[in-house]
Amino acid sequence: MITFVVLAVLGGGGMIAGGLYLRSVESDIERVDAFGGVPEESRPEVVAKGAMNIMILGSDSRDPENSSGSRTDTIILAHLPKDRSSAQLISIPRDSWVNVPKSPEGRGGRDAKINASFAWGGVPLMVQTVEKFTGVRVDHVTMVDFAGFKEIVDALGGIEITVDKGFTSTHSLNPDGRREFVAGRQTMDGATALDYARERYAFADGDFRRIKHQQQVIKAILDKAATGGVLANPAKLNSFVKATTNAVAVDESMSLLDLAMELRHLRSGNLGFFTCPTKGTGRMGSESVVLVDTPKAKRLFDAVRRDAVPEILSAAK
Repeated sequence: MITFVVLAVLGGGGMIAGGLYLRSVESDIERVDAFGGVPEESRPEVVAKGAMNIMILGSDSRDPENSSGSRTDTIILAHLPKDRSSAQLISIPRDSWVNVPKSPEGRGGRDAKINASFAWGGVPLMVQTVEKFTGVRVDHVTMVDFAGFKEIVDALGGIEITVDKGFTSTHSLNPDGRREFVAGRQTMDGATALDYARERYAFADGDFRRIKHQQQVIKAILDKAATGGVLANPAKLNSFVKATTNAVAVDESMSLLDLAMELRHLRSGNLGFFTCPTKGTGRMGSESVVLVDTPKAKRLFDAVRRDAVPEILSAAK
């Protein structure tokens, strides 16, 4: 999603400014082999030609539980309709209980938490798992290290966030590991925004609240990038682009220049943030998992597959 932000800002700046910086982004950004080994015969067919679906994987490298770096903490399926007039971003809780296909190494082939597929087979197995679960063909993949939020937000000079209810983060970047958040609208610097976006232990609804907060931060970054004079300030623009390229990687076939032009009119008001329908949490053996509301999820992702935006909005309520 941070890639969307940069592309929307650069595309909106016109071909001269946008082209200059996109050449830099294209050459500097890390590329990943997202589809290697994914069997074509198992992939969903393309139903709505011209629409695009991008899987966004986020990891929190500063999470004390993520020392191995082999987990993906955030999974978002971003749908860009054929007319590119909007975008629908659907978060899939990382503990969603789904069927994970078998990797070439023989791991998987059973029901598990959806983010286990990344540990068992990297990005390609995650692509297979999300495609099997949703029935939606993934066209591109973006990977984000949410620790990079700090540098991105600081490059923008902070972002505006409304905290709906005060809480205490006990896994903060502060030396004592604590940060107090009070209710109300406030300007957050990078460290504060990262603490806000990564905290889940302080809430009864854990990862569901973290998903909401991450969506708030993404929207606030786009708002500030689009309206904060970034394009008019070469130094600020350069810092913003550099911070972003350090935080993201994309698949080998994604054309940033093409997407920039397609997304140049995209602003936060054109974005819809949703969460895959669930029945809440439960247990599978010894594991605490998120139980998918299968009928509702099927309706939602079928609408995505057909590029039926009004139906997406209705099914996601």
